Amino acid sequence: MGNCLHPVETSFPIDKTGTQYSLDFSNYAYEDNGTYDSTVSYDDNTIGAAAPCHSCTLLDNSSLPFFILTSFLGLLASGAVLFAILKPLFHWQICPSRPILAQLAVGSALFSTAVPVLAPGINHAHSTVLCYLGSWVWYTSAFAQALLIVCYACLNPRLGIGQIRGLTLGLTVGLWGAAALLGLPATLATDVYNGLCTLASTRGLEALKSTHSAICFTIFTVLPLALLAAKGLKKALSKEPGPWVSVLWVWFIFWWPHGMVLIFDALVGSKIMPLKTCLSQKILDIMLNLAEALAILHCVATPLLVALFCYQTTRRSLPSLSLPTRQSSHMDPLVGKSQFLPHMST
Repeated sequence: MGNCLHPVETSFPIDKTGTQYSLDFSNYAYEDNGTYDSTVSYDDNTIGAAAPCHSCTLLDNSSLPFFILTSFLGLLASGAVLFAILKPLFHWQICPSRPILAQLAVGSALFSTAVPVLAPGINHAHSTVLCYLGSWVWYTSAFAQALLIVCYACLNPRLGIGQIRGLTLGLTVGLWGAAALLGLPATLATDVYNGLCTLASTRGLEALKSTHSAICFTIFTVLPLALLAAKGLKKALSKEPGPWVSVLWVWFIFWWPHGMVLIFDALVGSKIMPLKTCLSQKILDIMLNLAEALAILHCVATPLLVALFCYQTTRRSLPSLSLPTRQSSHMDPLVGKSQFLPHMST
């Protein structure tokens, strides 16, 4: 993905941090959202500092096959798992909390449909409306999956989610509604720039962009750390089980770096943590691309995690269901007497 071997032409004046540069070879003017001072002398070092800092872009037009292949595999895997959950196969009808697991598969499928919309290299498809819709579906599905996993881990051991219809319906409406609202800041801050759907860097939308970064950091980074802390405290202070640890927690590995890098980028953009060197900016841009690529891969991994979870739970449930049946057949006195009835009649 990306072309990191050839230098990038200086074609745009705004970088990811929102700093604007202008380089005029007649007077070497440097502008950082301010005015030019003619009394300042400019040397070669000043000119070098005023030059735009171009980073190596990993997710550019050449990464389009990655987006398309990931979207296809994600839709295929999500559809297969969703079919297996709704039409139980291999004893999946005894898999607990099937409605919650089905929603995870639906969220993964929705994310897979949004991947091509936001993919670079499809410039003709990047209208403003499609960008808004794709960004909203992208983050709404991701937030919904995160909230479903957290609620399932915290409430299932006590309340039996999936066993009570009213509880399942209420959680479904509440979590998806909250996810839809949490996805609005990213949707409103999305714009088309150079044929790409991206978060705008204009000052009018900086508040929305910062809000979105804070939401991603809270849901993707703080929530899984809170789950681990709660599990450790419960185990150390009492005998209560605490949050239910399952293979579904692996989901956060794909999104945890995304939340971390976004909040750091927001701090850099707001000048709270300014980057002093161009190399630092390049490293941050590469980390943003890598975190986004890892997050995209979750749409292929999520159906596999759901299938593995169902396999593990049904494998544990089958012996417990078959054992009472076998014991009752051996201990029933009528069964034993029936074997001697023909001999007694003769």
